[in-house]
Formats: sequence, structure tokens, C-alpha cells
Amino acid sequence: MAAEEDVFQRARGRTLTAFRQGDEYQWKGPFYFIQGADPQFGLIKAWAVGNTGSGDDEWGEEIKLTEQAVQAINKLNPKPKFFVLCGDLIHGMPGVKAVFSGHYHRNAGGCYRGLEMVVSSAIGCQLGEDKHGLRVVLVTDEKIVHRYYSLDELSSQGLENEMMDMLAKEN
Repeated sequence: MAAEEDVFQRARGRTLTAFRQGDEYQWKGPFYFIQGADPQFGLIKAWAVGNTGSGDDEWGEEIKLTEQAVQAINKLNPKPKFFVLCGDLIHGMPGVKAVFSGHYHRNAGGCYRGLEMVVSSAIGCQLGEDKHGLRVVLVTDEKIVHRYYSLDELSSQGLENEMMDMLAKEN
């Protein structure tokens, strides 16, 4: 179990421990990585029924294919240096109320037909007035509440009482 937990803690202190600096600092020859794209859970059904606006209620086939991809990658020897997944992760999802993204290096967003677009500023380089930070997103049965915290604010004060109260009610 400890090894499984460790996999989620490989990025610390601005370093990915899977890539040790001493080993990765200088070029040591060729390597390979794997790039996958568009598991797009729900699209197979949508395509089959001829309605790409639907299909987000059945993901079985895409889950099987994704598991097959992971199994195939795990069998490779030598192992790839890393795996990156790009593109659409899901085709649609019932009840989507908000889409969270980044890459703009400042906080932004808007709402269209009940779908909120939330753009979170960067941990790194800021291109606006926002401080380096993270967005905390709390999901309840009734709503999605989110707030952007500066890194200093989050580490010194933690979550606001309002968020903690909502989280306690859900547990």
C-alpha cells in the first residue's frame, strides 16, 4: 500500500521525484515516451446512435479500451520514460455545471447557458495581477463552490470557514 500512496506524492518542492536530477540533468542518450489522446468517455455510444450530443451515460467501451492501453504500456520493455494523455477526457457528463481550466496565467471565466467556465491563475508565472495560487473546488449534491487562494494564504490560513462548514455537512 505504501508504494501505491507514494505514486501520488512524486511531485514536491518544484521537482518530480520520478525524474531524479542527478540522473536526468545531462543528456544520456535516446529515450521514449508515450502520448495518448482522446479517451473521450461517452463518444462511442454517441457515435453509434448518431447523436453526438448524447451518449454521456455509457462509458463501458471507453473504460475497457483505456484499461487495455494501460495494460499494453505496462508490458513494454524497456519502460517509457513517461506517459502523457491529451485531448478530450470525456465526451460529456450528465449534470456538468462548471469547466475548470488554466493556461491563461490569470483568473478569468464566464457563464453561458448555465455552464460556468472557470480559468485559474498559475502556480508559476503570473501574467496579471493575481498572486501565485490554487483553486479549491468543493462539490456537494446541490452545488459547486470554488475559490482561488494565493499560495501564502492557503498555507497560512487554510480553507475558509464557509468551505469547511459545507465540507463537514457532506461528511
